[in-house]
Amino acid sequence: MKQGLKQRLQRVVPGGGDQELAERVARLEREVADLRRHNLRLAELADVVQELLVPMAQRDQERVDAAIAAVQDAL
Repeated sequence: MKQGLKQRLQRVVPGGGDQELAERVARLEREVADLRRHNLRLAELADVVQELLVPMAQRDQERVDAAIAAVQDAL
């Protein structure tokens, strides 16, 4: 079974070297971390939009002003 894994690794990483595989995994981990940060920021922006749209739709200027102030404080 170990031989099969080694053969699969050699197909994925030309040369099949451990160093190349470690570098590829490290790069992929950095990319995943970047995507997580972007997804978190997107969720934060969606929350801000929701906090602003509901009061705006209800014409509640006090809540709109409070939401804008909260966003500015967060920046």
